[in-house]
Amino acid sequence: MIKNIKYIISVFAVAVLVSPAFGLSDVYKDNIYNPGELKPVDSMLNVKAGDMAPDFTLPSLSGERISLSDFRGKKNVVISFIPAAWTPVCSDQWPGYNLARIFFDENDAIMLGITVDNLPTLYAWTNQMGKLWFPVLSDFWPHGAVADIYGVLRTSGVTERALFVIDKEGIIRYAVVGDINKRPELGALVMELKKLKK
Repeated sequence: MIKNIKYIISVFAVAVLVSPAFGLSDVYKDNIYNPGELKPVDSMLNVKAGDMAPDFTLPSLSGERISLSDFRGKKNVVISFIPAAWTPVCSDQWPGYNLARIFFDENDAIMLGITVDNLPTLYAWTNQMGKLWFPVLSDFWPHGAVADIYGVLRTSGVTERALFVIDKEGIIRYAVVGDINKRPELGALVMELKKLKK
């Protein structure tokens, strides 16, 4: 009981900490492009909870090529697709996962961040907003191929704001495409990760 109360308090604390803009410097804010209000969702998922997650291999900022199957039998995986570097919500969402790393560690999970941006763009963007603890992958070429397989490539060529939770056996346990204009709720993701322990 006490353990559950502590967990709830810690989730609440992170939710409070993960507030919009994270106190970004004015210099960084001046580099953010605001595309305005977009159509909330503009694609149709090709996968669902219960499906085997399609494998992929993508280049990462570290220089490695990372495959989803690298984590099979070792780690639960959260895939975070975001639309584009240097945009307001994306620049707010990923740094928030730095504050929430404890929840990934407690649930034996790794995050893979994926965008259709190229590596030089991702390198400059992540360096300016601060280092991220998780691998950042580029689905730039063939353009959006992985996003297309999962069904989260928008007609404009960017991805949806989507989250997938995949267990150690490679099965999708949670798949959600959110409103592209809003940051996903951290609490919902934490609860999905916690379910993998049962």
